[in-house]
Amino acid sequence: MLAPPPPAPPGSALRRALLSPWARLALLAVLLLAAAASLLLWDPAALLSGGLAATVPGLWQGPAFVGVYALGTLAFVPRPALNAAAGLLLGIEQGLLLAVLGTTLGAALAFGLGRLLGRDALRPLLRARALTVLDLRFTEQGFRSTLLLRLFPGLPFQAGNFAAAFSGVRFAPFLTGTAIGVVPATAAYVVAAASASSPGSGAFLVSAGAIALMVVLSAVSLWRTARRRGRRTDVAST
Repeated sequence: MLAPPPPAPPGSALRRALLSPWARLALLAVLLLAAAASLLLWDPAALLSGGLAATVPGLWQGPAFVGVYALGTLAFVPRPALNAAAGLLLGIEQGLLLAVLGTTLGAALAFGLGRLLGRDALRPLLRARALTVLDLRFTEQGFRSTLLLRLFPGLPFQAGNFAAAFSGVRFAPFLTGTAIGVVPATAAYVVAAASASSPGSGAFLVSAGAIALMVVLSAVSLWRTARRRGRRTDVAST
């Protein structure tokens, strides 16, 4: 006769519950809500546009800027505001470099949190055909898919981070595609802010035109998406 299994050690059920996929997903939601709520206490864009120079020694201003920028993206601060702050404070060359580094670090942090805390709970839900195809594309063409994701003007930055984290894309292709793909939009806002004091300059006019074009492309994309959804709804109701 087989001996009964030994009793589970005290607290093991609680430990399993706390480490379950849905508990980790809840923790991710709490962390993101806390990051967004923290904006009631600080303003990353205002800090980047002038506060760092007064509070951080010159040698550490670059790393501090990158860190504040990355935390700002986690708190859902719009990247155009952060990029404009980079241009105002640092000028075109340094502002663009540090803004891209801050963007990449923020994407890496969001990707790590999403992959560690949310992926196990949400991946079983990716059963719809469109989501399965998208997941397969990210898994097999990680760099190309991430690059196109970043070049697309209408998709929110954090949505792209977590969509990649919940898919099968590897970390290195995701990070490389992000670092390259965010350069055009980042450059447009950094240059526009850095040259705002000379609104008749070629740099300002070109960057402002690029921003206007991105806004138009985003609006057209949203309109087309809404139109397709409307057609699907009409077909489903008939």
